[in-house]
Formats: sequence, C-alpha cells, structure tokens
Amino acid sequence: MPLRVLVCNETPIIQDGLQAILEAEPDLSVVGTTDSGIHAMVLERRLRPDVILTGPHLQGLSGLELIRRLGTEALEPQPRFVVLIPDDEDELLDNVLRTGVSGLLFQSAAREDLVAAVRAAGRDQITLAPPVTRWLVDWFRRQEPVADRLLQPAVEELTPREREVLLLIALGMSAEEVAAHLAIGIATARTHLYRLRCKLEVRDRAQLVSFAYRSGLVQLQRA
Repeated sequence: MPLRVLVCNETPIIQDGLQAILEAEPDLSVVGTTDSGIHAMVLERRLRPDVILTGPHLQGLSGLELIRRLGTEALEPQPRFVVLIPDDEDELLDNVLRTGVSGLLFQSAAREDLVAAVRAAGRDQITLAPPVTRWLVDWFRRQEPVADRLLQPAVEELTPREREVLLLIALGMSAEEVAAHLAIGIATARTHLYRLRCKLEVRDRAQLVSFAYRSGLVQLQRA
C-alpha cells in the first residue's frame, strides 16, 4: 500500500512541485495539498495521512504550530512530519527540531533526498540534512564532554575504518563527502554507515552523531 502524504506549503509553485515529485514515485500517494495550517488540521482528520510534508510558514497557523497541535491528539495513524525550510532561515533549526519532526531538509535538497526523507518518516526513522547535522555538531561542541563508559565496549568492536567513518559523520560530513575524504566509493561509504548502524543498534545519522559524542570518540580524536 502506498505511503499516504499530505503536502502543506504556503507557496503554490513549491506545493505543486513537491506534489509532482512525490506522485512520480509508485510507493507514495499525495492524498491532499494545502497552504493553510487550519485546513491542514481538517485534512489530517479526514484523510489520515502517514506523513505530513510541510513548510514552517502556512496561512493562518504555522507549520510548527500545526505539528505541536497534532502531536497532542490521539490520531491513528499518528502522522510523521518532514519539514522543508528555506535555505536562508537556519535560525529555525532549533525550534523545528524541538517539535519532534522525523525529517528536516532545506528547500535546496535534491529530489532523491526529499523522497528518501518521506519514506524514512513513514518507517518512523529520522532524516536530517547534512547542514542540520553540522548545526547539531556545533551544539554538541558547546557542551561539556563527558564520555559514557558503558559505550566504550561498542567503540572497541568497531574496525579502524568504521571509527574513521563514524568520526567524519559526527563532524557533519555527508556520505558523499566521507567517500571523497577517504578516497572510497559512495557505495562503500554507505555500506560502512549501514554496518555502523547495525553494530551500534542505532536507526539514523542523528543517533550516530549522538553516539560518537557520548562515547567520547570525538573528544579522543581531539586529544
């Protein structure tokens, strides 16, 4: 059964573009579109989408307030949210992340990254654009580093190459940037990421970054 998606964006041309991108995928179905936060709430209750793809700014009710309000309701299925923000509004990152979204991308995101984020949200996984990961890295760096000793055995089980890849991801690199930095193929870099998620029992990039800092791997590299 196709993943049901509700598209919300205040700009008609962007809304139409998002709809066209998603409807081109056989496993995705756009069940509705709107530029209004209030209307989005009505459509959610009537159409029961699996994923809501929204911008931060909507008519009448902001995208963030839409997420907060729907998050307090007992909905079935409980929708997952992917937020697409303008490239020049990175000051919104903190507020968006605090709403508990499943995906956060900039409007300059590639078509395949947008589609992948929507699919991941439908699987209850989190997708963050590399610039968002870098923002999180900067936040981690401002915190007092306290290594969690319980995570050390897991770090010791990693190969030297896996530790290297994990460190680069923690420093904000994308899979493509890791591949270029290590002079390996993109497929190889993604394989390393897959094995890291399996070994460390984490779901996504955000949890890999968190593990790298909590385990002390990043602090150890700096020492």
